[in-house]
Amino acid sequence: MSFELPKLPYALNALEPHISQKTLEFHYGKHHQAYVNNLNNLIPGTKFENASLEVIVKEAEGAVFNNAAQIWNHTFYFNSFSPNGGGEPTGDLGHAIKQTFNSFAVFKENFTKASATLFGSGWTWLVKKPDGSLDIVQESNAGNPLHKGLTPILTCDVWEHAYYLDYQNRRPDYIESFWKLIDWELVGKRF
Repeated sequence: MSFELPKLPYALNALEPHISQKTLEFHYGKHHQAYVNNLNNLIPGTKFENASLEVIVKEAEGAVFNNAAQIWNHTFYFNSFSPNGGGEPTGDLGHAIKQTFNSFAVFKENFTKASATLFGSGWTWLVKKPDGSLDIVQESNAGNPLHKGLTPILTCDVWEHAYYLDYQNRRPDYIESFWKLIDWELVGKRF
């Protein structure tokens, strides 16, 4: 099986001023594409040659996992955004967040803190655990909650390439803009 770079659900300039076209050209067009190219070069002749991306993320290790997870993570991340995003979740996800964290404000504060304090590169995730409860987890590098039996709901990419062109080393400013782009209707369907 050969993987391809998934299309974005919006134009490259649609997330401005929060994420610039230039950032998407590099982050999506170069970094995301590189993971696709790398995985396509790594899997021929392996047990993952005809596997789905999700199966590879759940079962692989090493370079195959890293590149597959980065494809999955980036696709999930980019598809969480809308030029008309922001606000708060409603419905079942909104209720679950309030039940778990007492309020959306507390959830947002905890998720923001987890994103801002993750050392080095990685991802912050809102996940659903097997018992149906929610949790916030930090994953270094290409870490993905599927690998641990958790269901991803939302993620924030805190690798510097996600924000450096727009925010330099100001990760908290990037995270603040992140909240203005989330398509809560789509994210809610993941719950």
